[in-house]
Amino acid sequence: MKTTIKLFFVAALFIVTACSNPNKQVEDNISKYTSVWDEIINEGKLDLINDSNFDSQITLITSPENVVGIDAFKAYYSNFTTGFSNPEFSIVDIFGQGDKLVKHWKFKGTHSGEFFGIPATGKQIEVEGSTIAVMKDGKIAQEQDFMDNLAFMAQLGIDPLLNTDNISVVSSLYTNFGKGDVPAVLAALDEKVVWNEAEGNALADRNPYIGPDAVLNGVFTRVLEGFPNFTLNDIVLHNMENNQVLATLRYKGTNKSTGKELNSQAAHLWTLKDGKIISFQQYVDTKQLHDVSKK
Repeated sequence: MKTTIKLFFVAALFIVTACSNPNKQVEDNISKYTSVWDEIINEGKLDLINDSNFDSQITLITSPENVVGIDAFKAYYSNFTTGFSNPEFSIVDIFGQGDKLVKHWKFKGTHSGEFFGIPATGKQIEVEGSTIAVMKDGKIAQEQDFMDNLAFMAQLGIDPLLNTDNISVVSSLYTNFGKGDVPAVLAALDEKVVWNEAEGNALADRNPYIGPDAVLNGVFTRVLEGFPNFTLNDIVLHNMENNQVLATLRYKGTNKSTGKELNSQAAHLWTLKDGKIISFQQYVDTKQLHDVSKK
């Protein structure tokens, strides 16, 4: 009986010691973290971003504002799983202390799909960086990435150091639109501007709109008639090659006929020459536009 009790005590002590072993905790965190991200990126298993692997308030520390919550975190990383084919994500090195992990990673892929509103370029990209992660109760609770964004954007054909005048023109256009200064918006357009709404958008029925008057009467007037409180939100501008500027943003408003709310992701590709906008191409969630207009 004494021997049995002694063996039980030793076994219990071993379990307690193992559970409190900080090295084992780090090893378990590393194992969980690496396997989860390997499957998410390399195998495209986006559904693994769930409450089994991530804390419900998972936070990605980023600019201009943090991404918080499983749904938002999943939506953010869907840009990588849909934007790049033939992904190769590898962890070069990873180590930790307590609940914190630091990893050095590499990523390769082909930009074959839309990536944060940037249309596919077919370009091969290869980037590397580091991430600081925080684990909580065996789940991923926080991440912060560090990488050479200039090099990454350059591989996609985006050069933020060029065409600053173009950025200024487009930025002013959005500012004037927000103020309701339509004459100032139209003044930024070349007299022969070629304007195209996204295919599937009801406003694409008159594509292409040629000249500022056609844009005013065929696009702006019809938009504001359908959505009197229409606004452009979360606008981010990206310099591109060939005198182009890409804007990612959201449309918000209430449909006048149905009362349904619009909150749609969109992208605008502007082409400029000598400080004037010579062409415009819209990309938008046309299904949502259709649904909010349908009674």
